[in-house]
Amino acid sequence: MSVRIVITSGKGGVGKTTTTASIGVGLAQRGYKVVAMDIDTGLRNLDLLLGLENRIMYDLVDVTRDKDPIPYKKALVRHRKYETLFLLPTSQVQNKDAIKPDKVEKLCNEMDKDFDYILLDSPAGIEEGFKTAIKPAQRAIIVTTPEITAVRDADKVIGELGREGIEDIKLIVTRLRPKMIEEGDMFDMRDINDLLAIECIGQIPEDEAVIKATNRGEPVITMEDSMAGKAYKNVIGRLFGEQIPFYKPPKDSFFTRLKKLFGML
Repeated sequence: MSVRIVITSGKGGVGKTTTTASIGVGLAQRGYKVVAMDIDTGLRNLDLLLGLENRIMYDLVDVTRDKDPIPYKKALVRHRKYETLFLLPTSQVQNKDAIKPDKVEKLCNEMDKDFDYILLDSPAGIEEGFKTAIKPAQRAIIVTTPEITAVRDADKVIGELGREGIEDIKLIVTRLRPKMIEEGDMFDMRDINDLLAIECIGQIPEDEAVIKATNRGEPVITMEDSMAGKAYKNVIGRLFGEQIPFYKPPKDSFFTRLKKLFGML
């Protein structure tokens, strides 16, 4: 049986697909057989981040359509460097309602015997594509940035996951800027943990290497000299219960001072 993890977010542009690609590579580096499924129909990007955009012949719509569906193995694209990592892309031209939740769940049931991990790269928000992505999931990873809008949206996603019976929910916070945290101008991890109250397994610093990796079609986890790459390697370790320390935030932050001002502490 595979482990099915949906990677999701309440707000777009927080690094959700970057996270999916890096986790996929990280698991493959440890010898696990992984399929990364792009559920963001119409706005697919996972193929670009894995450097596989020119090798796609069939997609998730072809595999899950009612009439003459394509066998899923024909749609899988094996990664060039990591032989146990596969991409199942979605359509770039169809709408999100072209794929139904029950069809994706049935597909995951079929793939169970062939993979150790199924990663579901969800669209941002809580609309139709999100419901499709979470339908077959057993676990969830929520990606957010340390901005009040992104954190608030993440909190809403946590509620939606809970209503669907998904209780194993982890958190990854991206685009952290230590200097802004030290100066009290950005939420620190205590602020975010207080608001979301779920286990954090990743604190990813703001890093230009993420942009470089994206443009190269190379997940940032493969860039050994990047801070973000190292942080994603730590995410993989924490997924397996390894005790890896986090960066320690400053003692006082903007949000902490705000709570003191309003008598919340």
